[in-house]
Amino acid sequence: MKRMNGMLLASTIPFFLLVTLFLFIPLCFMFYGSFQGDGGTGFTLNQYTEIFKSAYYHQAFENSILISLLSSFIGIGLAVFAAYSITLLSKKIQDRVLMFANLTSNFAGIPLAFAFIVLLGNSGLFTLLFRHFGWNMLSSFNIYSWSGLVLIYIYFQLPLAVMLLYPVYQGIQAQWKEAAYLLGANPLQFWLRIGMPVILPSVAGTFSILFANAMGAYASAYALTGSTYNLVTIRIGALTTGDIFAKPELGSAIAVLLGLTLILAMLINEWLTRKVRRDLS
Repeated sequence: MKRMNGMLLASTIPFFLLVTLFLFIPLCFMFYGSFQGDGGTGFTLNQYTEIFKSAYYHQAFENSILISLLSSFIGIGLAVFAAYSITLLSKKIQDRVLMFANLTSNFAGIPLAFAFIVLLGNSGLFTLLFRHFGWNMLSSFNIYSWSGLVLIYIYFQLPLAVMLLYPVYQGIQAQWKEAAYLLGANPLQFWLRIGMPVILPSVAGTFSILFANAMGAYASAYALTGSTYNLVTIRIGALTTGDIFAKPELGSAIAVLLGLTLILAMLINEWLTRKVRRDLS
């Protein structure tokens, strides 16, 4: 038994090695760099002072939080109904739909932005098709605008939310519905009194994941709008690679604040989830 436990422990070494090399060490360097002056000239709080005094960086955080909240709310709202609808299908079709959802949840970044440009850009397929038939449904829509960004964010949020919420509905047993119906409850009463309290904590947890996923999105937004829209991840990328000149220390400070924002959001979500469970118990 001890030998088996030792072998199992040894098999985790590559995992911890990868986490250390590609997550922990870069995180330490980023945190250390955020307290360095321009060019790495000694310990200073100038980077954080510049961020807190700059309305430009305030706007970046506001825009990122706004688009993350909006896309997460819409994504979770659609996913609640979509995931339940999948459970009503046959097992074979469920497996195929979930496989498709898994594929689309990983379709993000530059390929996703290019696909939307091809379909809904100024010379996109649907844009030209609607224009040919005289339909004006897309006349006021601009894929390179804020609404285009929200649409792309919702696209990669929805499949992820469906994948996370689908197992929750599997936990709602058929016997619960039968017992509720025998006691005179209708479907609406069942979901209000039994179904929703069961899935609500998982919905809150999924929302937290969607929010973090949207806050950290970079490639899709940058490929679609470049530096037109002021988002936190785009600012970090610009400061790290340098549109004119690089300021990696300032980019590290913004990344640290982004991480703290996500941690705060997760703590708030954890508190709300516990409160919901306590109130429903």
